[in-house]
Amino acid sequence: MDFNARIENLFQEYESQRSSLSEMQHKMRAISATATSQRREVTVTVGQSGVVTDIQFPTSAYKRMTPKELRTVLLAAYADAKDQAMGQATEVLKPFLPDGMDASALVRGTAGAEAYFPADPRMATSVREMLGLGREQR
Repeated sequence: MDFNARIENLFQEYESQRSSLSEMQHKMRAISATATSQRREVTVTVGQSGVVTDIQFPTSAYKRMTPKELRTVLLAAYADAKDQAMGQATEVLKPFLPDGMDASALVRGTAGAEAYFPADPRMATSVREMLGLGREQR
């Protein structure tokens, strides 16, 4: 493959990745999850980052609760909705990560530094070939 063809190939790969990234960002912004307490006292909706976007009281059951009870069901519904949103974000992110990288840990902020800076960085085959690196030197 001549140099111009390689450059054209790299440019096409770049455009494809850029388009995929735009699609992923759109999907991430659209994430929303809703959870309702067991006895329907409260419903909580969160967005992609776990920020509360809505709280509703589907029944009047909350009126008979103590503040402590209400706080408990509210926080439990929030935790459930946030967990659902994180699960959705994990599924959106997963296809964009290299094999072996834990999407859930990245989304939840529990990944260690090795997840961001692997000892053996990922490199496109075409770049590896240009640098004269073989598969055994990965």
